[in-house]
Amino acid sequence: MFENQWFYLFCISMLPVVELRGGIPVGAAMGLPFWAVYPVCILGNLLPAPFLILFAKTVLQKLATLPKVGGFFSRLIRRADERAEQIGKYEKWGLFLLVAIPLPGTGAWTGSLVASVLRMRLLPAVLIIAAGVMVSGLIVSGVSYGVFAALAA
Repeated sequence: MFENQWFYLFCISMLPVVELRGGIPVGAAMGLPFWAVYPVCILGNLLPAPFLILFAKTVLQKLATLPKVGGFFSRLIRRADERAEQIGKYEKWGLFLLVAIPLPGTGAWTGSLVASVLRMRLLPAVLIIAAGVMVSGLIVSGVSYGVFAALAA
């Protein structure tokens, strides 16, 4: 069962919306040590990012050709292109903050989609997303391990 706990944490952290914001608290609730939970959840959260960055734009373009929802996706792509021109040199900091602040609708999945739509290069985007995920993981860990330590006392 011990090995399965790590696999579950890894998988929870890969899920969209949940990401490591769910994996770390689950690890803390299971009584697992921070030093082991943190890297497992970071890796799980980052695994989908390069694939999303590489393929999200293509998927969005395919969705833009669908009869009933195509207009929505076409507008999404057009707005993202316009925003990319406006953001300019601040897009990297914006991407970092989007991923680093652990709020609903933020995280590696959203950051990867934004990087893809903004046509950022893969390596810089992954590095920025990784830095944001690490900061977010520290914030979530501080809250999770602090809460569970207080409950145990």
